[in-house]
Amino acid sequence: MTEPSTRQGASTAAFFNLLRGFAMGAADIVPGVSGGTVALILGIYERLLASVRTGARALARLLKGDVAGFVAQLRAIEWALIIPLLVGIGGAIVALSSVIDRLLSDEPEAMAGLFFGLVVASILVAWGLLDRRDSKRVGVLVATAVIAFVLLGWQSGSISNPSLVAYFGAGAIAICAMILPGVSGSFLLLMLGMYGPFVGAVHDRMLGEIAVFGIGAIVGLALFSTLLGWVLERHRDTLLAALIGLMAGSLRVLWPWPNGVGVIGEEDETISGTGIELPATFGDAVLPTALAIVAFVIVVGLTSLAPASKH
Repeated sequence: MTEPSTRQGASTAAFFNLLRGFAMGAADIVPGVSGGTVALILGIYERLLASVRTGARALARLLKGDVAGFVAQLRAIEWALIIPLLVGIGGAIVALSSVIDRLLSDEPEAMAGLFFGLVVASILVAWGLLDRRDSKRVGVLVATAVIAFVLLGWQSGSISNPSLVAYFGAGAIAICAMILPGVSGSFLLLMLGMYGPFVGAVHDRMLGEIAVFGIGAIVGLALFSTLLGWVLERHRDTLLAALIGLMAGSLRVLWPWPNGVGVIGEEDETISGTGIELPATFGDAVLPTALAIVAFVIVVGLTSLAPASKH
């Protein structure tokens, strides 16, 4: 009598983990919301991080030729959590990429307003995760914000026809958002000028580019998960302060006017998204500002649902 009940319970858990994965994937494809933050809100962050670090140890064993250790580490991964999460994340990315790809081209300023509100809310959420808000942490935050703001002024916009190496590097860097609450993978892609090309690759089913991006993500997890786990355990507040500063500096890219986040125009012309201007008319300001406010309220509201999930 217990076996059917156990199977039903496992199926229910898998279904909810699939939904959690979809929520994480939806967050990851929208700049400003972190998949890691969503995992934190949904109460699965510690389990996810533990499985990621176990997977990194498995790859390390394999590289050393320790096949038995590799298999043992693989068995220690919580696959009942990881597999439905990955399916949900992939489903969300495929389902939403075409919509966002079209809107980035047709409504760049409105989308930038949406992203701007999401990032401002994420800054507030990440600030709430800090245990210590002393002068050292504030100094790290301000310095990182200023450096990011200045460096992003040199960004020309989305990269036109990026190479496979660029997709690999983008995947390795963006995947860090999965294990760092408070920073968005899509935001990192925006900083690298790879957000538009990646969303376009998913929309156009460019399997080679998607596969290389995925391989980069796997390598990035293997290289960074153990290091980031160590840093989070020993210098958590300093790291989070730097991430908050990074997001604050990134608002330069997300300022809606004049060109949104930057797009690829006709004949692969790159249009910069780092210009800072006021809207030409009141009408031009209404939609981006309204979307920014709505996005801010949604993120702060969702985060408030899990006040106990601070760590």
